Amino acid sequence: MSDGIMKRMGLIFRSKANKALDRAEDPRETLDYSYQKQLELLQKVRRGVADVATSRKRLELQLTQLQQQSAKYEDQGRKALSLGREDLAREALTRKANMQSQITDLEMQYQQLQAEEEKLTLASQRLQAKVDAFRTKKETIKATYTAAQAQTRIAESFSGISEEMGDVGLAIQRAEDKTAQMQARAGAIDELLASGALDDASGLGRKDDIEAELERVAGGSDVELELARMKAELTGGTPAAQPAIEQGKQDTPGTINYNK
Repeated sequence: MSDGIMKRMGLIFRSKANKALDRAEDPRETLDYSYQKQLELLQKVRRGVADVATSRKRLELQLTQLQQQSAKYEDQGRKALSLGREDLAREALTRKANMQSQITDLEMQYQQLQAEEEKLTLASQRLQAKVDAFRTKKETIKATYTAAQAQTRIAESFSGISEEMGDVGLAIQRAEDKTAQMQARAGAIDELLASGALDDASGLGRKDDIEAELERVAGGSDVELELARMKAELTGGTPAAQPAIEQGKQDTPGTINYNK
């Protein structure tokens, strides 16, 4: 199969698929699905804010513990120095210095987490506002769509172009066409039977040869009588042909002539 045919088949398939999707898609369901996804995203952001706040609180507790420990080393150094134990005082101050270095690092982490928490909190508030606005707009669009859908159905019902009314209209049109076709066929058969072009298979109304001949002769006699009458009118006399015609009728085999 050539590439051109394959491309054309793919185009037809995609066009039909898009058309089927358009028919199956309900904008209200799509909006509800989008709103649900936004709520899920908002929930994730809130969980992120809660996680950062938890980490910040944990660092805060650690800082408090380190600061208490640093203060304890300072007290120990001061006490050792008062007792003349400069070596112990130096050791205590050394540990305090190390402790202070850890406190400084934790304070930096604490500030970073605090800034991150504020940033996420602000993002969560903005997202919440957007979700609320989307929900309001979604409900407005759904109400408008439902109203438009109802109006369209009412208009289609009045105009008779709805799918159901369209089917009814087509059924009526097919019935009318079939009735007209049957009437035309019946008329054509009657004409063919009357003209003799089509034999009556039932035998009803069929004329035999003798009857047809008699009708022909009678028709011809009518013509002769009419002709004789016209001649008599022209000559002012009595029709001469009528007796002959009547004589001919009386001489027809199978009949009795009472004038003889």
